[in-house]
Amino acid sequence: MSRLPSWPAGPAKGEHPDRPFTGYKLAHAVVSADGLHTGFVGLTLGATRVYGVVGDAACVWNHRHLPPRRWCGCGFYCLHDLADARSLGCATENRTALLLEVTASGRYIRYERGLRYSRQRVGAILEATCGCGRSGVALTDAGSGLVGWRHLAPTCGSCVGGRPALTLRDFTARLDGPVRIAPVASAVTLPMNALGAQDTADLPQASAAESPIAVLTAEIALLHARLDDLQSRLDR
Repeated sequence: MSRLPSWPAGPAKGEHPDRPFTGYKLAHAVVSADGLHTGFVGLTLGATRVYGVVGDAACVWNHRHLPPRRWCGCGFYCLHDLADARSLGCATENRTALLLEVTASGRYIRYERGLRYSRQRVGAILEATCGCGRSGVALTDAGSGLVGWRHLAPTCGSCVGGRPALTLRDFTARLDGPVRIAPVASAVTLPMNALGAQDTADLPQASAAESPIAVLTAEIALLHARLDDLQSRLDR
């Protein structure tokens, strides 16, 4: 899997977008210990912080500054291209993640392939793929979790067996806001032989009533970009 270029491209001088950006990202599904609430957690830096349909980023190292901050990896991440997000989902550690469509708003830092930003709204679950490669129709206990929350993994009808499971509709019904579920037919199920700088600016806030047009976010690739950026500067 190729990495993102080392140098991010900041917003053009005087750039003032008139609408939130749409992006794509990966996130793990979680359910509360009492089973009444669901949410999402990130893949790397945000893996210990549960967020809902609308979320504001917070720095896990320093609560005194607002994300995203230059020289810090804080903030939400998303990719512009759906194909890039799908590629990230092939990584072993990301196989149980959901592919989400989000709208990004607030402060942001632009990269060639995506954004790091302060506020997001999850608009849709685009794909949930079972470990066997089929489209997931439910979410089952992944065998890991956080204090008060259990991680869930997408599971197809054949692999659910007799295990307790939440359908995707059950999962979204327990979220703190509406999220669209893409038709199962839109999920990609690959045959096994085919598997083989930064200036900051402000984005307009996503309206709570805005239809879920959005963007799926994949945090790992953009984190690599941040690390490459930092390493490149240190090498100078």
